[in-house]
Amino acid sequence: MIAAHTATVFGIGRSPVAPGTVASIVALPLAWIVMKAGGPVALLSVALVTAALGMWACDVYAKDNGARDPSECVIDEVAGQLLACAFVPQSLAGFALAFVLFRLFDISKLWPISAAERLRGGLGIVADDLVAGLIAGLIVAVFASTGFI
Repeated sequence: MIAAHTATVFGIGRSPVAPGTVASIVALPLAWIVMKAGGPVALLSVALVTAALGMWACDVYAKDNGARDPSECVIDEVAGQLLACAFVPQSLAGFALAFVLFRLFDISKLWPISAAERLRGGLGIVADDLVAGLIAGLIVAVFASTGFI
C-alpha cells in the first residue's frame, strides 16, 4: 500500500491523460520551493532521496502488478524533473525549458536514456528519468551560462 502510493505519487500516476507529464508538472512547484529555501544543493538532495524512494516503490509496485515498467509509476518523473531543475537558474524560463527538455528526452528515450531504461526492476524504472533529467538540466545550465536564458 505504501509502495503503491509512493510509486504513483498518491494516485497521480492513474491520471487518464499523460500521467508522466502531470507528475512532472506537479514536481515544478516543489522544485521551486526547495530551490528557494535551500538552493540547488538542497534540490539535488531532494531529487536523489526521491529517486531512492522511487526505486524501492517502483520495484515493489512492478512486481505486485506483474509489469516491467507500469505507466502508473510516476515518482520517477518527479525525481527526474527535480534533478533537471537542480541545475538551472530559478526562473520561469529556466524551469520551463528544463520541463520541456526533460519531457522530450524522457519520451524519446534516446541513448543513453534507453540504455538506463534496460536496467532491471526499480533501478531501471527510475534510472532513465534520472539520465533524462541530468541531460536536460545540463543543457539548460549551458544555455544559462552563455546568456541564452
